[in-house]
Amino acid sequence: MTTSRLSLVIIAVCAAPVAADTHRAGDASEFNKAVNAAKPGDTILVAPGEYASNFSFRGIRGEAGRPIVIAAANPEKPPRFAGPAAALHFSGPSHIELRDLHISGSRGNGLNIDDGGDAKNAAHHITLRNLRVSDIGPRGNSDGIKLSGLDDFRVEDCVVEKWGSNGSGIDMVGCRRGEIVNCVFRKGGDNGVQAKGGSSEITIRRCRFEDAGSRAVNLGGSTGESSFRKRLLPADPDAKYEAKDLRVEGCTFIGGGAGVAFVGVDGATVRFNTFYHPSRYVVRILQENTGPGFVPSRGGIFEHNIVVFRASDWAAGGVNIGPKTAPDSFRFAGNLWYCEDRPDRSRPQLPTAERDGIVGRDPKFKDVAKGDFGVAADSPARDIGAHALPDAKRTKDGPRK
Repeated sequence: MTTSRLSLVIIAVCAAPVAADTHRAGDASEFNKAVNAAKPGDTILVAPGEYASNFSFRGIRGEAGRPIVIAAANPEKPPRFAGPAAALHFSGPSHIELRDLHISGSRGNGLNIDDGGDAKNAAHHITLRNLRVSDIGPRGNSDGIKLSGLDDFRVEDCVVEKWGSNGSGIDMVGCRRGEIVNCVFRKGGDNGVQAKGGSSEITIRRCRFEDAGSRAVNLGGSTGESSFRKRLLPADPDAKYEAKDLRVEGCTFIGGGAGVAFVGVDGATVRFNTFYHPSRYVVRILQENTGPGFVPSRGGIFEHNIVVFRASDWAAGGVNIGPKTAPDSFRFAGNLWYCEDRPDRSRPQLPTAERDGIVGRDPKFKDVAKGDFGVAADSPARDIGAHALPDAKRTKDGPRK
C-alpha cells in the first residue's frame, strides 16, 4: 500500500462516528449520570417510576442525524418527573429528542429549554414528542413548557393541562422556526400557547384547546427588553415586534376566553380553525409593548374559520380592538359566523369588511356532545374550519391521549 493510500485509510478511520450507546436509568442518580455522559446518537431509556429531583443540564448536544434521545423504557408506563421547583431544565442544548415522558407537580415551569443566557447563540433542533405535562404551579407565572432562545424545533402529540394561573401551556420567548402539531391544551391559566419576545416563523397546527385560558393562543405579548435575544433584533431598530410570521391552522377551540389574540404582532395568519363557544371575543387586537420602535399590531389574517357562539357570551361583536394598534391592516375572508341561540345576532363587528363571509347559518357539527366538530355533508361549512385544512390527509387526526 502506498503512503498516500495509507493516509486516506487512517483519515477515514479517524473520521468514523463513535458508536452510539443505549443507557438505562432506574433512579434519579442513574438518570443524571446518563444524561451528562450522553454523546451524539445515544439513547437513554428511563424506567417507570417517580423522579422527584430538580434536574438541570447544560450543553447537552447531539449532532445532525444523531440526536440524543431521552425516552420512556416502557411508553405504556412513562416515568414521572416531579421536581418540586422545576422538573427538567436544559440550557444550551442541540439535537435532542424527549419522548414518552410525564412531567407534573412542579411549582415553577415543568419543562424549561433555553439558550443558557447566551442570547447570540440559540438552542436548536429540539423535538418533544408524546409528552404529558400536568399540574404545574398551580399559582403564578408557571408554564407547562417554557422555550427561550430556541430555533428549529417541533412539539408533537403532547398533552399539556393545568398549568399556572398566570402562565402558558407553552410559552415561547425569542424562538424561531418551530412547529407545534397535534397537541392538546386544557384547563390552564392565561394562555394555551404564547409566542413573544421576537419570536417568528412558528406554526400551531391541528391542536385542540379546551378551556385553555383567557387567550387560548397569544400571538405576541409583552416582553421586557432584557429578554429579547440580540440575534433576533431586526436590522431596522425602528421596526421591533413581539412576534412575526406566525400561523394557527386546523385547530379546534372549545370554551375558554378569546380564541386568538394578536398582540404587538407584525403579521400572523389564523385559518381553517373551529371556534366553539368562546367567551366574549373570538379575536383580540392589542398592543401591550409600546416601547420606542415597536410596530403596532398589524397584518393579521383571519380566514376560512368557523365561529359558533352564544349571545349571552358575546361582546363588541366578537372582536376586541385595543389602542395603538393598526386594525385597518387586518383581513377577514370566508369565515362562518353563527350565534347558536340567536341566529339573527350572528353578524360580527369587524374592523375591515369581510370578503365571502357566511353569516347566520348553522355549520351542522356531527356530534358536539362527543367532541366531534366535523360537519355534515350538506353543511355550509364543509370547506372551511379545522376539518377542512388543506392536506389534512397527510396529517395525523390528533394526539395520543
